Amino acid sequence: MPGTNLTREEAQERARLLGVNAYAIELDLSGAQEGGTFRSVTTVRFDAAEEGASTFIDLVAPAVHEVVLNGDALDPAKVFADSRITLPALKAGGNELRVVAECAYTNSGEGLHRFVDPVDKQAYLYTQFEVPDARRVFASFEQPDLKATFAFTVKAPGGWTVISNSPTPEPSADGVWTFEPTPRISTYITALIAGPYAAVHSSWEGGGRSVPLGVYCRPSLAEHLDAEAIFAVTRQGFDWFEEKFDYAYPFAKYDQLFVPEFNAGAMENAGAVTIRDQYVFRSKVTDAAYEVRAETILHELAHMWFGDLVTMEWWNDLWLNESFATYTSIACQAHAPGSQWPHAWTTFANSMKTWAYRQDQLPSTHPIMAEINDLDDVLVNFDGITYAKGASVLKQLVAYVGMDEFFTGVQAYFKRHAWGNTRLSDLLGALEETSGRDLKTWSTAWLETAGINVLRPELTVDEQGVVTAFAVRQEAPALPVGAKGEPVLRPHRIAIGGYDLRDGKLVRERRIELDIEGELTEVPELVGARRPDVVLLNDDDLSYAKIRLDQQSLATVRDHLGDFTESLPRALAWAAAWDMTRDGELAARDYLELVLHGIGKETDIGVVQSLHRQAKLALDLYADPAWRETGLARWTEATLHHLESAAPGSDHQLAWARAFAVTARTQEELELLQGLLDGSRSYDGLAVDTDLRWTLLNRLAATGRAGAEAIDAELVRDPTSAGEQHAAEARAARPSADVKAEVWTSVVEDDKLPNAVQEAVIGGFVQTDQRELLAPYIERYFAAVKGVWETRSHEMAQQIVIGLYPALQVSQETLDATDAWLASAGPAPALRRLVVESRAGVERALRARAVDAAAG
Repeated sequence: MPGTNLTREEAQERARLLGVNAYAIELDLSGAQEGGTFRSVTTVRFDAAEEGASTFIDLVAPAVHEVVLNGDALDPAKVFADSRITLPALKAGGNELRVVAECAYTNSGEGLHRFVDPVDKQAYLYTQFEVPDARRVFASFEQPDLKATFAFTVKAPGGWTVISNSPTPEPSADGVWTFEPTPRISTYITALIAGPYAAVHSSWEGGGRSVPLGVYCRPSLAEHLDAEAIFAVTRQGFDWFEEKFDYAYPFAKYDQLFVPEFNAGAMENAGAVTIRDQYVFRSKVTDAAYEVRAETILHELAHMWFGDLVTMEWWNDLWLNESFATYTSIACQAHAPGSQWPHAWTTFANSMKTWAYRQDQLPSTHPIMAEINDLDDVLVNFDGITYAKGASVLKQLVAYVGMDEFFTGVQAYFKRHAWGNTRLSDLLGALEETSGRDLKTWSTAWLETAGINVLRPELTVDEQGVVTAFAVRQEAPALPVGAKGEPVLRPHRIAIGGYDLRDGKLVRERRIELDIEGELTEVPELVGARRPDVVLLNDDDLSYAKIRLDQQSLATVRDHLGDFTESLPRALAWAAAWDMTRDGELAARDYLELVLHGIGKETDIGVVQSLHRQAKLALDLYADPAWRETGLARWTEATLHHLESAAPGSDHQLAWARAFAVTARTQEELELLQGLLDGSRSYDGLAVDTDLRWTLLNRLAATGRAGAEAIDAELVRDPTSAGEQHAAEARAARPSADVKAEVWTSVVEDDKLPNAVQEAVIGGFVQTDQRELLAPYIERYFAAVKGVWETRSHEMAQQIVIGLYPALQVSQETLDATDAWLASAGPAPALRRLVVESRAGVERALRARAVDAAAG
């Protein structure tokens, strides 16, 4: 709709005109158990620079009852339209606005989300405001550089707890909670969480003070809440960040609230972080899940300083906000004393960077510092470049300037800009002061250009095996068709590792660190020594680049990838192999053989689980269809072998059980799944608990071995919200044309499903074994997708646009259908981007299949 999409120019003009001082917000949530709408009263005091000027305030609401500006009542029918209230004839200096509105609860995870727990039938509320959704709850100047104080007053049902950014007060006798004003913060990090949540309290002690800590979840999850483990990670973060940032935690308390149906991993609301409640583990999970949860906890805690205390001026610096939090959270895991996850950089190389490499090779690739012209641009920019490439480049920056110099610069930055708004240049200026490095050229090359470099070793060896010449060649491949910009060569600070086989293990015998500049960089330090068995560029993963192995190193790695003594070089080699597979330099069947040969020696459970996903993906999308079933059978046999040989009760046993459960295909294999589910089959140490039961049942449903009756019976065993989502997924997975038609109607033609259920249903609908059943939906997708985008909220529409794109229909016909739609539909830029990205996946799969067919 016109007016809902704030542009950067509008925000700049409003920031020039206004200085916002304080909000007082009154919300009546006493009817939340029934849902519908709630009363919202906003009083905002602000200064205007010009007498008689006009501006607007943002609000998304079914109805506006009163608008009073400086004592004058304005007609809501005349001043409220398209999510904006026009404010005419401002006074130079102080102004006061009062807006009384009827706002709506949502089930999409945006604004004030309302959820009813099927266990206790109670309503639970939480807000999610990033990017532009505070306006769904109260009238606000919705942009990050118009900071103010916020004082919330909330009327809630009896027996509820209400949590906000300020410390939680005692409610009045009639259920009114009056919070003290916050410090000056941006609208998008204000928060309100309300309901009969269960809580555990503790504190962090440090620097001569005590910070109250709280952990909250629904009572139906409370038995699974491992609050002490969460507090332990949180305290580790407080210790490390306060030392590295040299700035006291800036808020009065720190609550972490595990909330239902959350779209993201978590959100950095000041002093009141919301986290998806799937991180309250109901069933056994591997250590990799605890590591990911810890990184999420630390990421949001880092935001309290970088993002909340000091905030970006506009969304083009979103990357810096997220990248800084990602880099520092992983650095904390890797370097903080007593950390459980000192191998965190392995996980980063194995997961975050593969996400970045994938994103950076799409037609939508963009500079890290993206051009954000409006809110729609922001909403599709929470991507692998903003988070993972940005964090990778920050790691490179730290290597470039030095870690001590980096954090000294960060300390100056916090002190200089506390409670204010900044641009990238403010941080780089501080780092230039502390490091003595000129970062302007570095910034241009790394932050203002798109695409990825490839680094290859070039070496010659004499008959005695001595290196006579060594250089690193840097390539800048052409950007994908449709991408903006030109390929560039960048300065890289990298390490080169030399690994030799010693008693069957690959051990690093030599390491040098150097700057790479231009197309070819000679490395005289490596000349004159015996060539290593493996030469590994970008050892220790200091820079952001795709790496390639020379022929001898590749041959050694093919036989000994699992024999690296350290996890990080293994992860780098695995990542290079996966990247070569996606790029069509390694056939899918050869990648499978590499995985099968090395995965049994892989000790890092996070790497093992990534290899499970990648091997299955390679077979489903990149393998020649004529060979695919052979490859899948080989993979499934391997998963069963590893399940049966894994140590009882180990993380590896659980991971292999899950991998087997999602690929079992023969009658005998499916009977084993059924036996594990009904208890007639078992493995010593393998707990077939609630979530594993759903994994087994989902595969049985997708293969036609379990129907609605079995799914209903399992839901009786697990009558929770998670159970409802699993059941919805399993029902949608059944191989029936009638089932698929019902699912399509429920998602595309109706709009009643909550966000988490819709996501589960889409996941069940799309089954790799059901390509023929799904083929008719190519035409239906393109007939419906534009209407979906124009009528649904962003989160709900994006789930459908990405999740239902016919990605499994890897054919020229799918590309042609996509191109015809792109040419004729006139989609909005954000929608066009999402569809183009999905199209690129089909195009890549076609190329990879041709390579695999040739290898056969």
